[in-house]
Amino acid sequence: MSATPHDPLHGVTLETMLTELQAHYGWDGLAQRIDIRCFKSEPSIKSSLTFLRRTPWARQKVEALFVQLRRRG
Repeated sequence: MSATPHDPLHGVTLETMLTELQAHYGWDGLAQRIDIRCFKSEPSIKSSLTFLRRTPWARQKVEALFVQLRRRG
């Protein structure tokens, strides 16, 4: 047994997270859960990835929502 807790994000790319979240919630659902413009105004995976890679606080929210979704499913 490992001394460190298992990281649920280990080996998961931001693109994979975003793709799974978008497939599950849709853009409207993501925008309701995380209030950022890239989910509201002409959303796309590419534009959202660009924003999230430059914006640590937004990426943290996406990562947290992804972990929450994985724990439920």
